[in-house]
Amino acid sequence: MKLAEAKRKFIDTWGTFGTKWGINRTMALVHGLLLVSEEPLSSEDIMEDLKISRGNVNMNVRALVNWGLAQKVVVSGERMEYFVAEKDIHKVATYIMRERKKRELEPIRSSLMTLKNVDDKGKASQNFKNLIKDIDEFAGFADRALERMINTDKAWLIKMMTKAFN
Repeated sequence: MKLAEAKRKFIDTWGTFGTKWGINRTMALVHGLLLVSEEPLSSEDIMEDLKISRGNVNMNVRALVNWGLAQKVVVSGERMEYFVAEKDIHKVATYIMRERKKRELEPIRSSLMTLKNVDDKGKASQNFKNLIKDIDEFAGFADRALERMINTDKAWLIKMMTKAFN
């Protein structure tokens, strides 16, 4: 397989894979393209390569920058904005975990806090409170696990994951 074909397959696979982490396919495709690019890319470069609109590029690049997965860079002598991806996959995973925690887990935990305050008496009320308590305990466990993974170094994380899956 030639390098260009391998890169294209990687970008397509990354696009599909990205949807599993909770980001849209186009954002993942842009990220995949930036990952495999040796040089910084402009919005025009991204538009041309992925055959997507300027608005779609701008929206997704902005999201990647906000997540910490890409950054703007200055290319000497150029007026256009250029972008590069974070290529340290441990950092990429950490940024994705942090963002998913913020967007998914924290709102659930906040909502569960308000649901704990059911005033009704009786078995149905107690069963509901127990359910909310169990979900909150599990969410708390997931929150602490994610926080630990986010704040750990690469070597420790790889060692722990190796132990877990062997």
